[in-house]
Amino acid sequence: MGNVYQENAKVFKAFCDENRLMILELLQSGEKCACRLLEDLHISQSTLSHHMRILCDSGIVQGRKEGKWIHYSINIQGSEHAKYY
Repeated sequence: MGNVYQENAKVFKAFCDENRLMILELLQSGEKCACRLLEDLHISQSTLSHHMRILCDSGIVQGRKEGKWIHYSINIQGSEHAKYY
């Protein structure tokens, strides 16, 4: 049962930061390269990496590597799961 609480906590953690909410808003229109997110958010690459790790760990966002950049998108299955909270 503790595992369920850990997964729920990851989802709530993903939504409790204004930068992560802005990232989710940007991803609603489709997949974005990390380079584009950096430009739009005016944050450092290490800060973006921190936020993306939390979003990916929650299952709400997924990433795929293309060349030296990662392209992020909303994970439909993960976001459907998050709707129940």
